[in-house]
Amino acid sequence: MPLRTQLPPEASIAQPDTGARLSAPSALRNAEVIAEVLAIHGPREGRALELASGTGQHVACFAAHLPHVEWQPSEIDPARRASVDAWATASNIRPAIALDAVQPGWGAQHIGQDMIVLVNLIHLISEAEAHILLHEVAAALAPGGLFALYGPFLREGRAVSDADAAFDASLRAGDPEIGYRDAADLLRWMQTEGLHTVRPLPMPANNLMFLAHRPLHAL
Repeated sequence: MPLRTQLPPEASIAQPDTGARLSAPSALRNAEVIAEVLAIHGPREGRALELASGTGQHVACFAAHLPHVEWQPSEIDPARRASVDAWATASNIRPAIALDAVQPGWGAQHIGQDMIVLVNLIHLISEAEAHILLHEVAAALAPGGLFALYGPFLREGRAVSDADAAFDASLRAGDPEIGYRDAADLLRWMQTEGLHTVRPLPMPANNLMFLAHRPLHAL
């Protein structure tokens, strides 16, 4: 994820595990359910790029569920890249690369992705950064490629629980440019980038999974 200094502690918890490994409680909770969705909707083979890979627990789980997909994790934080590589023992996971998902231009450097996965980042970046990220995702996807985005969102401008409302408020208190995005806004932003969207899937703990495809043919 982008390196921000004013995030509340609960926004990105990672604790030492063994060796270079870090462990995130949220990844322990959600990696399996996200992987199950990717196994159903994702490609059977090809290339997949994970943005903001964090500790590496997610990509290790994803690679196990989609063993014929070649996974490329990415992360801006060097300590977390080391953790990703420590978790990534499967042969279909490449070494983590340094990639800032909210910097313009990376899409052209990673063209032809059959799938791009992003977990729990959109609420930690500004709206302007979200637009950059989505533009680069659209540029990097192969025709027919899938973008899978997971995280917490507002519905019709409102948080869906008191806990979500409190977490959103804590994010905005530290940085008024970040916080939960409205699900309808995210659908519209992806469509603006030319991606075909479907109704987001409800996930545990009030989260949503957005699935969007790059069209096979240019409109």
